Amino acid sequence: MKNRNLEEQFTLFPIDTEFEVPKEDTTPEGVTLVSFRNLVPEITDTGYLTHAIVSYPAKFIPQVVRYAINTYTKEEDWIVDPFAGSGTVGVEASLCKRNAILLDLNLLLNHIMPLKVYRGKERLRKELMLKLLDGMQGNEKHLFIPAWSNVQYWYAPEILELLSQYWGYIYSIEDDVYSGIIKSALLKVSKRFSYTEHRTPKLARSKRKLAAIEELLSENWKDQLIEIVYDHALKTLGNINDFVMHTQHHQNQVEFQGGVDSSYIAVPRECDALITSPPYLQAQEYIRSTKMDLFWLGHTEEEIKELSRLEIPYRKADRIIRTETLDKIRNQLTRPDLHKRLDSYFCHTLNALENSMNQLKPNAPACIFVGNPRIDGITVELWRILTEYFSERGFLFEKVYEDRIKTRQLFGVRKNKNPDGMKSEFLLILRKMAV
Repeated sequence: MKNRNLEEQFTLFPIDTEFEVPKEDTTPEGVTLVSFRNLVPEITDTGYLTHAIVSYPAKFIPQVVRYAINTYTKEEDWIVDPFAGSGTVGVEASLCKRNAILLDLNLLLNHIMPLKVYRGKERLRKELMLKLLDGMQGNEKHLFIPAWSNVQYWYAPEILELLSQYWGYIYSIEDDVYSGIIKSALLKVSKRFSYTEHRTPKLARSKRKLAAIEELLSENWKDQLIEIVYDHALKTLGNINDFVMHTQHHQNQVEFQGGVDSSYIAVPRECDALITSPPYLQAQEYIRSTKMDLFWLGHTEEEIKELSRLEIPYRKADRIIRTETLDKIRNQLTRPDLHKRLDSYFCHTLNALENSMNQLKPNAPACIFVGNPRIDGITVELWRILTEYFSERGFLFEKVYEDRIKTRQLFGVRKNKNPDGMKSEFLLILRKMAV
């Protein structure tokens, strides 16, 4: 099976599973059933413009953000997102002439946002990009190996050698938007040509992927790798140029800080709205999911370990959150480890939300997009718990929208805490009361 397309070789286990909501399912009282994709028809592709430059697990879909921006903010408003993730709120804010403050524990934010919200007003030059890409192929002088003690575990030696040459070249040239674009392309191939299952969020070396790489090495793998780099870099350059055309007359600002704990960092100004999507209850290991990227981007094991310890599953709760709905769920759980996970999740999620929401102006909206996950078979109505908590802390419940999920991509080779997926996601709107 020589010369198969690399995409075909590595497409093995992702499966598209469609969920039709049973007829007996009903929308809870007080909830408005919507389809954000229908409400925002101008966005037909969740990866349009600069949204898809770098892969990131559980991205905030832009239709929800655009709806919240259009409905609850006005031009020049400041929006805060304490769980910025892949920066969706920042991109949409830029397109809609809003300002944004993005905060996230993951250092990846600092690397991707200069590309996603590129501030230049002139189009990038394709010929300059091609010149840099061509120069990369001739590099043998400059080498870069990640400061990762077991990097060799994840790569065939000849692939690691070539990647170290390409990354070494990028670190030897000027650090600008062009080198940033090439880095984003190298991140793509650095994971795809590794031993990890690159379509799953977490690092997972498998016999299947080992065999795939072994077969790939008997083919023209260098040509395939460099072709992906060129294609991704040129496509990204085009997407950034399209973003420039949409925003070149905008004067808004996007401030971002990755590698920070949103629970305690000072939000630098009062804001007119919060728009965010907190991590899922059962899937919050974003740093562990992106650590291969972070190593290639020059971060050390100590940096990554320190931040990983702050991810929600690995932190102890420093207070116990109590609301009527949450207490009922807590009383139904019999396993101590699930009690700890529940307490940790609500403690640190609410700490971060409250920290940012305290900086909202009077009458400002907090738009929070959440699912209803299950823990030990028990449905956790996050939007209801958040409403109960914040209604006692100066916020009024305004509205909640339910968006039913028709299609969800799941991964068949890993244990999934919610194997049937979530049926719906909810956009909760709270309003800060005037003093």
